[in-house]
Amino acid sequence: MNSKANVIALKDVHLTLSSSAGPVHILRGVSLNIPAGKAVGIVGPSGSGKSTLMAIMAGLEQASSGEVFVDDKDYTKLSVDQLALHRRKRIGILLQAFHLIPTMNALENVAVPLELAGDKQAFEKAEAELEAVGLDHRLEHYPAQLSGGEQQRVALARALAPNPKILFADEPTGNLDSKTGHAIIELMFDLHKKKGATLILITHDQSLAKKCHVVFHMYDGHLKKGGRKL
Repeated sequence: MNSKANVIALKDVHLTLSSSAGPVHILRGVSLNIPAGKAVGIVGPSGSGKSTLMAIMAGLEQASSGEVFVDDKDYTKLSVDQLALHRRKRIGILLQAFHLIPTMNALENVAVPLELAGDKQAFEKAEAELEAVGLDHRLEHYPAQLSGGEQQRVALARALAPNPKILFADEPTGNLDSKTGHAIIELMFDLHKKKGATLILITHDQSLAKKCHVVFHMYDGHLKKGGRKL
């Protein structure tokens, strides 16, 4: 990694996929350094490669070439199982689709990653996280009994429950109305500051991105820095 202060360091990252029409270049030489504890916005139109870039930084996708260091781990040298273990312990992910388990109540949904990690205090910690997002009165409610905003709060609590070093949020307000989405964003940034986690916000919304310390713009697989300095 370029510097111990950088929790994420990418150098000349490419991702090329095969298709019947020939190779498809998703990422084209992306380089990026993100210091620990900062909030970073990655903005771009649909199909620009920003969600794919997030997937590589989160260890969900492997680059075709280039260097990928995340939390002092060289992702290019880790197996799929090793990436999953690292992600479980150090990374939280919040998506546009809430991905809650419909047969589990809010408390159980938040406790899942903690239980998988063998945490004996999974339910106590899950309850504390739900209280932090204002849902201590919805512990036993199932996803179908919750509004969209409440479901995203549960998803946020679940992402933050393992106390991740890095939180990725991919279009976290995409399925919410503007008022509810604004409330979720304010809550997410507030918790990011309180926990000291690095926040990577993937969005097409320039106004949301402006809340970050720095903004990067993604176009056709290329990344360009803009906004304030890190």
